[in-house]
Amino acid sequence: MFEDSLVDSGGRLKTNSKYWMWGTAAFNAAVVVVMVIIPLIHPEALPATSMTAMLTAPPPPPPPPPPPPPAQVVKQIPHVSEIDEGLHAPTKIPKKIEMIKEDSAPPPAVGGVVGMAGMAGGTAGGVLGGIMGGVGTAAPVVKAAPVKPTGPAHISGGVIAGTIIEKTTPLYPPIAKAAHVSGAVVLHAIIGKNGTIQNLQVISGPEMLRASALDAVQHWRYKPYLLNGDPTEVDTTITVNFNFGGS
Repeated sequence: MFEDSLVDSGGRLKTNSKYWMWGTAAFNAAVVVVMVIIPLIHPEALPATSMTAMLTAPPPPPPPPPPPPPAQVVKQIPHVSEIDEGLHAPTKIPKKIEMIKEDSAPPPAVGGVVGMAGMAGGTAGGVLGGIMGGVGTAAPVVKAAPVKPTGPAHISGGVIAGTIIEKTTPLYPPIAKAAHVSGAVVLHAIIGKNGTIQNLQVISGPEMLRASALDAVQHWRYKPYLLNGDPTEVDTTITVNFNFGGS
C-alpha cells in the first residue's frame, strides 16, 4: 500500500485520464461553436444596447481652427508735388542762352463805368450817375416822419401836476369833519389837448370825500402837453389829500 502511494509503481498503475482530456476538449469546443453559431442565426436574441454600442460610430473630431487672415500690406504711394514735376536737372549745359522778352502789360482801362460822372467815358445821366448823382455826391437822406400817437399819452401824476395853471381847492365836507374822516382820493383823469379835464373817475378814497374831490378837480386846467411839438391828450392820475388843516 505504501509502495503504491509514495513510490513509483513501475507501470503497475494505469489510468484513463487521456481519454477524459480529449472528451473534455471536444465538449468545450462544441459549446463554443454553439455559442458562436446561435447569434449568427438568431441576431434578434442579442441585447439591443449591445448591438447599438457595437454599431454606433464614434463622433467625428472637431474641425481644425481657421487659419489667421493674412496681414494687409499697405502700399506707400510716393507723393510727387507739382514743383518736383516741373523742376528737372538739365542733362547738358546749353552753349547759348536766349533772352526772352515779354510784352508789356496793356494800359489800364480809363473808359470808366457808364454813368459815373467825373471819369473818362462816364456821363452824368448814365445808370450809376442817375442813381447816385455822380461820384462824390451822397444819396439824399430821407427823414421818416414822426409817428403820431393814436391815443392819450400815459404821463405820471407827479409830472402832470407841474403843468397846472388853474386849481380849485376842494371843500372839506362838514359831515366828514364831524366824523373825523381824512385821507387821499385818487382820481383817473383824461386831459384834453387844450388842457381841460375830459373824463374823471374815482379810483380809491373815503366815500365822504369823493364827491368834493370830483367837483373841485373837474374845474382844474393844465398847460397843453406837447409830444413831438404837437399838443396831445394825457392819461394820468390826480391825488387830492384831505386833512383837518385844509386840503
